[in-house]
Amino acid sequence: MSDLVQTIDEEGTLPAAISIPRISIHAFCDLPETAKILQGAASDRRLSRAHTNVQTGGIAGAVKYFDDTPTPNLLIVESRAGRDQVLDDLARLSKVCDSGTKVVVIGHVNDVLLYRQLIQDGVSEYVVAPFTQLQIIESIASLYNAPGSSPLGRVTAFVGASGGAGSSTLSHNIGWAMAKIAGRNTVIVDLDIPFGTAGLNFNQDPPQGVAEALSAPDRIDDTLLDRLLTRCTEQLSLLAAPGLIDRDVAIDEEGVERLLDVVRRNVPNIVVDVPHVWGPWARKVLVGADDIVITATPDLASLRNGKNLFDFLKSARANDSEPKLVINQVGVPKKPEIGPKEFAAALETEPVLILPYDPQLFGTAANNGQMIDEVNAKNRTADGIVFLARMLAGTGEPAARQSRSLLSPILSRFSRGKGEKADAGSRGAA
Repeated sequence: MSDLVQTIDEEGTLPAAISIPRISIHAFCDLPETAKILQGAASDRRLSRAHTNVQTGGIAGAVKYFDDTPTPNLLIVESRAGRDQVLDDLARLSKVCDSGTKVVVIGHVNDVLLYRQLIQDGVSEYVVAPFTQLQIIESIASLYNAPGSSPLGRVTAFVGASGGAGSSTLSHNIGWAMAKIAGRNTVIVDLDIPFGTAGLNFNQDPPQGVAEALSAPDRIDDTLLDRLLTRCTEQLSLLAAPGLIDRDVAIDEEGVERLLDVVRRNVPNIVVDVPHVWGPWARKVLVGADDIVITATPDLASLRNGKNLFDFLKSARANDSEPKLVINQVGVPKKPEIGPKEFAAALETEPVLILPYDPQLFGTAANNGQMIDEVNAKNRTADGIVFLARMLAGTGEPAARQSRSLLSPILSRFSRGKGEKADAGSRGAA
């Protein structure tokens, strides 16, 4: 049964997380193509806190506009002129710019001397066209993050395509594996206030946790976070849910955002267990995450919900990698199910992990307050969890080689196409 575990390789490492504060940005472009790129960047999740206004007119348009109007935190201007003309135009712009405004110039001349002169004159950055949305976002982020400062932690959000898909269990195991295998401090944030199971799965009974943090989001800081965390291992901590239904804790977008911002400043890996609910705060957590893992079971409800989630998140996160799909509980005895290939084809993606139905393994782990690797480290499911944890922690390539070596017989079975043996393998008996 455990031979069903399948892992899909993903090359490359993960980029550092980007943070852009609540600022006002005004852009004056010369070309409609540039305006389109900047408008696309403005809709990116990394700029969700910023208020961005994009229009045409170039440097001359900016000078006229701000002649009697305060300038924003960040002003972006485009010019197709040569060196001398650009410098003359910017000299006029400087007369209407407030002292606290940062200026980014988009130019079409790749000129080192021009760049040096612009920086000497106080311009914050010079971007040479053509450029991408992510390049301009990274340029903006560099202006608001001090050189040498600690990078922000990466947020990985886990959500189930349907209730009972196993997303919470998977997120807890992945968080545990990140801390142990990758050797990095990790925090698991359980946002299922009334029914969260992080405390149970780690055999902990924390008196405080995420409910206290979200009940007074304005008070959340490094000190309060340290007091609310429950340490499970040297490098793994929980921000657990109380699992109580006799108290109401209002969760709003700003509160969750504030909480995750504080955690990101202190911890390199953050695993967020998002309950199977839909609303503004849950949507914001998913859209704002660096990585998303959707756990689905091979049935029609998960297929429909998973398709809706994938379509929405891919549209809302155009500059990010698409969500990662895990198909869980494959091979339930006497239960008709949708094959992994058909399921993946409907979602137009490939699963990073396919896990078998194994009630003995998961039940034992849950009842003992243990992780899968602690119950049976040699199980193929444990191998798959380690593979995905390494991928999400940014060490995917070495893990891929290891997993491919461990699972090559299984992988070859899944790659045989439409043969009967492949179908039998994807629905192995429990």
